[in-house]
Amino acid sequence: MQTTHLPYSLTSCTPRISTGRTPGRTNHGKQVAKIAEILGNSLMPWQQLVADVATEYQIVNGQEIPYYREVIVTVPRQAGKSTLLLALFLHRALLSKTPQRLAYTCQTGWDARKKLLDDWVPIIEKSAIGNAAKRIYRGAGNEAVVFKNESRLETLPTTSTAGHGRTLDVGAIDEAFSDTDDRREQAMLPAMATRKAAQLFVVSTAGTNESAYLRRKVAAGRAAVTEGINTGLAYFEWSALENDDPDDEQTWWQAIPSLGITVDIETIRHARRTMTDNEFRRAWLNTWTQASELAIPAPAWNKAQEPKTKPAGELAYCLDISLDRAISSIAVADELGRLEVIDTRPGTGWVVDRLTEIVGKHGGRVAIDMYGPAGAYAPLLEAAKITVEKYTLKDICHAANRFYDALIEGRIKIRPNENLDRAAQAVRKKPIGSSWLWARNDPAVDLTPLLAASVAYHCATDKRARPIVRSVIF
Repeated sequence: MQTTHLPYSLTSCTPRISTGRTPGRTNHGKQVAKIAEILGNSLMPWQQLVADVATEYQIVNGQEIPYYREVIVTVPRQAGKSTLLLALFLHRALLSKTPQRLAYTCQTGWDARKKLLDDWVPIIEKSAIGNAAKRIYRGAGNEAVVFKNESRLETLPTTSTAGHGRTLDVGAIDEAFSDTDDRREQAMLPAMATRKAAQLFVVSTAGTNESAYLRRKVAAGRAAVTEGINTGLAYFEWSALENDDPDDEQTWWQAIPSLGITVDIETIRHARRTMTDNEFRRAWLNTWTQASELAIPAPAWNKAQEPKTKPAGELAYCLDISLDRAISSIAVADELGRLEVIDTRPGTGWVVDRLTEIVGKHGGRVAIDMYGPAGAYAPLLEAAKITVEKYTLKDICHAANRFYDALIEGRIKIRPNENLDRAAQAVRKKPIGSSWLWARNDPAVDLTPLLAASVAYHCATDKRARPIVRSVIF
């Protein structure tokens, strides 16, 4: 690993592995940098290195042909991948002699749409380059920026047939760690086959053992650098080694090329305190991890434990039932973030009577995941004159995310419970679209206490009814 012993403000964070400049070759790195400045961003040293090498070209039959048809870049989070991609896209779109077709993909079509329309389009429109844009298409499935010279920057869905019938000059596969197969690449490469100057950019933070596509790309890139190859494939990696100390701030300065420029050291210190070890290593040190990493940091969980916690005031409950219906849990929370698991018992026959008893005595509402096993009990609870908050899949995602955020930020107080502790120590996150929820797919672990607690917290703090002042101790 190439190392440096001074902060980025004093010396440049060098890549651990990278394709270097080839003496004597012409490139468009300065033009890319100029476009970035027009957009309001000066390229950082790492971005300039990639731009310089990626745009090296030769003249063949009067046409500029890049030396590198494929460029792979892997860097930590918040390093500026999107800023660099946009500058590279616009350089090809606006300064090429012929109209260019450019395509961007992300984990999902929705993520790509948000990047183009919510992030890139406002930047373009506010800059001098905005005058070069002819039309912005915002319709779902047709998102694109068309320029006056007829170049077109568009998004593609993540299916293997997305590029059929198209011709592409430049394609970008962003966040490649999320791919378990080659479908995004398979959508683009045939569309580039007839374009001699075509380029494919693959950019990402490190992945897990499930990131099959990116792992293959990283292996090919590292091999190309080792063998001294300077045509066809360019590779760039900023990362720490697996045995580097993640608590040593010197490791951070060696691995994070945006540190001290766009990312403050306090941001990384906070991330280290609040993220799990694997999450921190992958996100900020760009090292590969296992997909089985647990989701809840032990320090944050331990800090939230408060034996004297007594939910009071306006109360919200949640009933959760395991997928095999072998066990059920009831949790309660109040609008101040005080939380308790009331009951965890085998089976389901007891849940209606218990909730009728609790709500009859202390008042409140009961939240139910209508897409989960507990959904079947909503009519029975309503028949018992209990107010039921019916949660959709979107609500369940919001509940998990807000519970996690509140836990990390110290806004939850939890009455200690062994069943809840076991669930928190074992739970994992399940990606769903652009969000995530708690995964239910491990039958060996009872997660019902945590799922009930998350939704009860969300219901109490985000779906408030008129306050009714009561105090309750279970």
